[in-house]
Amino acid sequence: MKLKSPYLIKPDTRVRLSHLGTDDDGGYKTKEEAAPVLVKHRARLDALQDVFYASQQHALLLVIQGMDTAGKDGTIRHIFSGINPQGCDVTSFKVPTTFEARHDFLWRAHNAVPPRGMIGIFNRSHYEDVLSPRVHKAITGKEARQRLDDINQFEGMLADNGVLILKFFLHISQAEQTARLRSRIDTPDKQWKLSAADFKERKFWHEYQGAYDDLISATSHKHAPWFVIPSDHKWYRNVAISQIIADALDSLKLSYPTPELDPKTIKL
Repeated sequence: MKLKSPYLIKPDTRVRLSHLGTDDDGGYKTKEEAAPVLVKHRARLDALQDVFYASQQHALLLVIQGMDTAGKDGTIRHIFSGINPQGCDVTSFKVPTTFEARHDFLWRAHNAVPPRGMIGIFNRSHYEDVLSPRVHKAITGKEARQRLDDINQFEGMLADNGVLILKFFLHISQAEQTARLRSRIDTPDKQWKLSAADFKERKFWHEYQGAYDDLISATSHKHAPWFVIPSDHKWYRNVAISQIIADALDSLKLSYPTPELDPKTIKL
């Protein structure tokens, strides 16, 4: 899989999120100017998903990570609103349950990997079991590195078995997070999104940024690349990600399977 994107993190690249912009707009002057482009990308995705589902040669796993308020839910809603829901599953990863915690940390992720023909979206992911424990010192640096090694092997195994993996970090500035939290506080229809955990974790902004630096640097590979998407502009975030996904599906050059029954022999 060869993908071209200014946001692609090439293998063996040392990532510094503080050196990467959060407010790129792709050259679009306004949200309204970019809107028709997203519509075209959705149409491409709809057509590509149809043949992807029919061929059942590959699975597509999309990993979406980001700081609180980065727009994980919005990304899923705006990009995938036009595709066939029968061919798409979304899994949200929260704090492990008691039962999940009794298994190895990758168990719940592996259990949610999509089968061939399906698109699986991880809203947060197996990477959460490295990030939060590392930031809060529930695991040592050595244990964090071991988990990243385990993830590399896990994703390599999935790729060997026909799973196309694309990983997106929604990169927002701390100032933009502040504005979005303020909007949630001030807007009654958004107040249901408020969580005490968001404000607690906000204090660890720099620690999370450092953890993401190491995580993305260690786990972006040709078979499972990371894309750091500038996400201060929600509308451009959606355009950028939808294009990458559509290009990836298109690169597979899939076709509809040959029917088991010759249509020419059918007489109604």
